[in-house]
Amino acid sequence: MNTNKLRFFPNNINEECGVFGVIGCSNAAELTYYGLHALQHRGQEGCGIATSNGDDIFRERGEGLVTEIFSEKKLSKLRGDWAIGHVRYSTAGGGGIDNVQPFVFRHHTGDFALCHNGNIVNSRSLKMMLEQQGTIFQSTSDTEILAHLIKMDQRNNRVQVIQESLNMLEGAFAFLIMGKKQMMICRDKNGLRPLSVGKLNGGFVISSETCAFEAVGATFLRDILPGELLIIDRYTLNFNSYFFAENPINKICAMEFIYFARPDSDIEGVNVHSFRKICGKYMAKLFPVKADIVIGVPDSSTSSAIGYAEESGIPYEMGLIKNKYVGRTFIQPSQELREKGVQLKLTPVRSIVNGKRVVLIDDSIVRGTTSKRIIMMLRAAGATEIHVRIGCPPMRHPCFYGIDTSTYDELISARNSVEEVRKIIVADSLCFLTKEALLKAGNRKELCFACFDGKYPTELYQSKNDLNTENKF
Repeated sequence: MNTNKLRFFPNNINEECGVFGVIGCSNAAELTYYGLHALQHRGQEGCGIATSNGDDIFRERGEGLVTEIFSEKKLSKLRGDWAIGHVRYSTAGGGGIDNVQPFVFRHHTGDFALCHNGNIVNSRSLKMMLEQQGTIFQSTSDTEILAHLIKMDQRNNRVQVIQESLNMLEGAFAFLIMGKKQMMICRDKNGLRPLSVGKLNGGFVISSETCAFEAVGATFLRDILPGELLIIDRYTLNFNSYFFAENPINKICAMEFIYFARPDSDIEGVNVHSFRKICGKYMAKLFPVKADIVIGVPDSSTSSAIGYAEESGIPYEMGLIKNKYVGRTFIQPSQELREKGVQLKLTPVRSIVNGKRVVLIDDSIVRGTTSKRIIMMLRAAGATEIHVRIGCPPMRHPCFYGIDTSTYDELISARNSVEEVRKIIVADSLCFLTKEALLKAGNRKELCFACFDGKYPTELYQSKNDLNTENKF
């Protein structure tokens, strides 16, 4: 498949979303609120919560942050001891309230709510098939496809229906499906997106990341396995595990460890902070340089910077400060400030970097624009040399599994060598961590490296004319 001119997601890296669920806890809506707050880094454009008391399903949702959308009044309307919640960053299908999850479906075979983390790569062909059979879609999100696949099949064996429906999906997904009597939890056969179960007060919680367990006082129980469908009964709280896919593999996205997950999360038994710190140590071993200080680009690179400093013996310093209050604003900056861009978010500490040879640690380079601006800021603050070390290989390919990366044309490493990238970002030296080092850091045999090497774990179904932000079906 020739994808050299494919247009994909046109902005900097973002993860699509996060999911959180509660089973058998009296304050389910409130717990989900706190769980989603812990997952807010996975999506800031919209959020929603659906609950069930066994007789009905209730839902509240909106565009904005969790703290902006949910008040005590709204939470009080969400009755029941079961809940699922979602935070969204719009990739497939774009934004808008219609695409904010969870979705709720009313059907004579049983009402249910549904939310999803990931991206379905064969969504276009499935949507066309369903529409030809009379389905009307209420959103432009690929998440809705699973709901209609389930609804189209009228058989009484709901488990078999869902298993067969999941087998029709290609791509990355972690689904929570909440009916009045059952909760169904499923993860794609390649295990591309993380999903875990914890225990809480006689009930259970489900989360995209374990950091949310700490937020609600839950104890980690286990990870959902690739290709697994876990069904929990409302009355007995018994677990029934099924595997809908033959020969599942475990190739979780490498960027979950490198960038997306919070450092206090554990992914499949590996702490994210520890993983990044080990990566920093490997960078120091593989790419040593004479320097005075090590600094990291906040926040995801801090752990790697600490590791590099410890291994190299070069002192770690906070040479860049992040303004945490510019992520969302309703005040539009002037054109002059807009052009400065990254200076609204990051500020160099002149007294720390002035006159110093700096090792600058970052998690990745996408377009190179941000890297160049940071380097120019550090030089303006007096840094004499800037040696850049990146905690992953060069990103040369788009991701089709729910991560918002740039087009081939906008990926700086897709069209430039490492030396050419170094010149563009005006660094004194530039080195990227290897895939082998990432595997060693996580003590793993496999990770999804598709954005680095173009080896996609699934077929890619969309044509190049269809792969755009507006209509990714």
